[in-house]
Amino acid sequence: MGRAPSGRPTSFDIAYLAGVSQPTVSRALRGDRSVSVATRERIQRIASELNYTVDKNASSLRSQRTNTIALLFFEDGIDENLINPFFLAMLGSITRACANHGLDLLISFQRMEDDWHMRYHDAKRADGLILLGYGDYSLYSARIAQLVAQGTHFARWGSIRSDRSGATVGSDNLGAGRLAGEHLLQTGRRKIAFLGHADDHYPEFKHRYDGLCEALRAAGIEPDPALQFDALTHEDAGYRAASALIASGAPFDAIFAASDLIAIGAMRALAGAGLRIPGDVAVVGFDNIPAASLTTPPLTTIQQDIAGAGERLVETVLAQIEGRDPPEPRLPTRLIVRGSTRVD
Repeated sequence: MGRAPSGRPTSFDIAYLAGVSQPTVSRALRGDRSVSVATRERIQRIASELNYTVDKNASSLRSQRTNTIALLFFEDGIDENLINPFFLAMLGSITRACANHGLDLLISFQRMEDDWHMRYHDAKRADGLILLGYGDYSLYSARIAQLVAQGTHFARWGSIRSDRSGATVGSDNLGAGRLAGEHLLQTGRRKIAFLGHADDHYPEFKHRYDGLCEALRAAGIEPDPALQFDALTHEDAGYRAASALIASGAPFDAIFAASDLIAIGAMRALAGAGLRIPGDVAVVGFDNIPAASLTTPPLTTIQQDIAGAGERLVETVLAQIEGRDPPEPRLPTRLIVRGSTRVD
């Protein structure tokens, strides 16, 4: 199978020593999961012993691929100088996933009105795109549909339940909303407010709210529309929404915020109004950003699978490039209980 080792190590030499075919070596060195872990480790060990390195230029010429993925951040309409901390954490996991697959990563900050797809995929600067950024879905859904029609290889982080265009990877937002609602109900809360947009313009937030409503109805409680206040992912938005909730006079004993940043702003408003957390009002956030554990009291929150998200996004793009079935798009979440809901 193959040939005996030559003077300068090649992938054929590795195939000979590993007892596999040369294409298997190529796939293993790219980190392709179709090759078993044991075979990949054996091939990588032999390659290391031979001081073999992949000639990316030659490989790209043969495959007509750049071996590069472009990661595009989009402004969220709140503050163009800031990126949601959740996405900064995801950046690390995407970078690691690309490295594991032997891919280079281009990172760029984009405006939705720009012809960004022309500069990357269409110009052959990248084999595929990963799209990150919260925003009004109605503003970019047409562009996503355009990418699908053009056959662009891409994956975006977002709402799976409502998305009908392209490959979307995301959390189980509906289940996460139920999880948050059930936890608050178990602590004795009955009048649970939701801070965050709850319409199809922001489907991830809407599904979190839908999950909360399901938990309330399962407990025999009809959700009160007067306890839902719009807010985007920003501390000031959370502060304004919580202030409006307090000023409305509607009774409430808990807040489920659509993001940690909203929750942190809401906690500031509650403290300013003399309301104790969690004595008077329990608070649950979403994302488990680093600041969530540093609030007073520390914030109970829903944690998304950051490491799994990066790997799943990269795998989804590679599956399109290589013409195979994509991985499961939905990722689980888990509840992190801290002092903002725990009454000792």
